[in-house]
Amino acid sequence: MTSFQLSRWSLVAAAVVAISPVYAQTKSAKLDDPTIVAIFDAANTWDIQTGQLAEKKGSTKEIRDFGAMLARDHKNVRQQGRDLAKKLGVTPTPPKDFAMTKDHEAAMKKLESLKGKEFDKAFLEHEVAYHKAVIDAMTTTLLPALQNAEVKDLVTKVAPAFKAHEDAAQNMLNKMS
Repeated sequence: MTSFQLSRWSLVAAAVVAISPVYAQTKSAKLDDPTIVAIFDAANTWDIQTGQLAEKKGSTKEIRDFGAMLARDHKNVRQQGRDLAKKLGVTPTPPKDFAMTKDHEAAMKKLESLKGKEFDKAFLEHEVAYHKAVIDAMTTTLLPALQNAEVKDLVTKVAPAFKAHEDAAQNMLNKMS
């Protein structure tokens, strides 16, 4: 396994651990609606960042266009979440010592160090793993924990787009093989 593949799998593992009701380092953390909104916001922000990086560094028009689409779609979804949080008077509060933050920073650093086809492949691998982790967390942990119907509706409404992003990344990755 390459170092990027190891970091990619650690990102997936961290996503599942960090988004689960019992956080890796903070077992007393409560998975309440403001925390879930903050996690949702962070997940979108991070994919905006990776999408923007691909938009700049992708070696093909297809990769650059996919990056631009990710950034655009996730900005839209993030804004919907922020607007809803404001409407509900909810202050999104990310968990302390949120493990995914460090993993995202490491993934970005690794992606920034790559060029050409190596970047494209690593980026697509990251997107497949990242979307899978977010979808798994949403369906197994976040949705069941949500109390507010409007927030639950938003998360449910955008879930198919997350799956479409995962599928698109996997399809492009399969073409590279």
